[in-house]
Amino acid sequence: MFAVLPPIRKALRPAIGLVAALMLAACDPTAMTGMGGGGNSGPKIDPAKPIQVALLVPKSDPAAGPVALSLEQAARLAISELKGATIDLRVYDTAGAPATAAAQAQRAIDDGAKIILGPLRAESVNEAGRAAADDSVNVLGFSNNPSIAGGNVFILGPTFNNTANRLMAHARSQGKKSIVIVYSNDVPGQFGRSAIELAASANGIRVVSAEGYSLSVEGVTATAQAAAAAVQSGAADTIFITTDATNAAMPMLLNQLPSNGIAPDQVQYVGLTRLDVRPDLFSLPGANGAWFALPDQTRQNAFNQRYSAAFGSAPHPLAGLAYDGLSAIGALAGQGRGDALTAKALTRGTGFTGTGGVFRLKADGTNERALSVATIKDNQMVILDPAPSSFSGAGF
Repeated sequence: MFAVLPPIRKALRPAIGLVAALMLAACDPTAMTGMGGGGNSGPKIDPAKPIQVALLVPKSDPAAGPVALSLEQAARLAISELKGATIDLRVYDTAGAPATAAAQAQRAIDDGAKIILGPLRAESVNEAGRAAADDSVNVLGFSNNPSIAGGNVFILGPTFNNTANRLMAHARSQGKKSIVIVYSNDVPGQFGRSAIELAASANGIRVVSAEGYSLSVEGVTATAQAAAAAVQSGAADTIFITTDATNAAMPMLLNQLPSNGIAPDQVQYVGLTRLDVRPDLFSLPGANGAWFALPDQTRQNAFNQRYSAAFGSAPHPLAGLAYDGLSAIGALAGQGRGDALTAKALTRGTGFTGTGGVFRLKADGTNERALSVATIKDNQMVILDPAPSSFSGAGF
């Protein structure tokens, strides 16, 4: 654990709460085996008739009940905005348990569901996918764990790979050639490191070294020193940090890395997670000029406003995943496609328009989302490279 002074811990509670909520659907410590394959699974439908969609959410899970409600409401908002398709949405409670998720997935299929939206956590998505595989029913899960994706399982959550690819492509376009990775020695950190290494390789950028830190003041301090030495000895021009902005290690890194001789005007700082969730970081030495990625904020704000107008409260940060999944189903069915729920249709190259911009599902069960590249300048967030509006332009 970090040795954090009580006033700092108290100040970080709201932001940490947000990240804890986001991690409900994020990287899971259990190594999952993807269903594999891809293919063209999915039942044929009559698009002129109501399409039965099952929404699996942990309604009775005390830790996730509010998330479940927000997901359901976002799905219903999407239905109200559809054109040319009628959705019969039926909600099933997983109670946050993988075994229950599998049982509810089978129940939903027995009730006539043609596609499953949810569940929330990676383990539950995995089990629901297994239960639905024999019936060739596709599952659009709310996880962002790529290890469970494949076969009849598609994940809607934003992935580290997608973010790393966007940022690394931007780095290449700006003439960057070599990086040092700073990552936490835990599951999210390992996932992040792997994503950055893959993105670097795909974009022709050299990884000078990867420096991991243990969750302690001493560990972060030692790693900051090692990373600074690696940047200087390896002539790296970029330092890529996996650490979540709300983690207590981030302010330490943004202070200690510059103090060890790698100032932002000498090396490009890049964050794998959004820095804008912590405006108090903006004044730190390493934050000035740092890059990070985020969804199209105009579209995101528009969704938040429509949701608040409809339900009288702000949506949970994950609510947009349910809206996106329902919108994709509705967009395909609205075209009159009898194959709207098959893997072939769901993975169309042009993708769909979601709450944070365009996105598409990939044949391997993961997803690709349009992202903007932003930076911090004069204690303000500034968009450097807007999110592309289609998959035919730059930014992918």
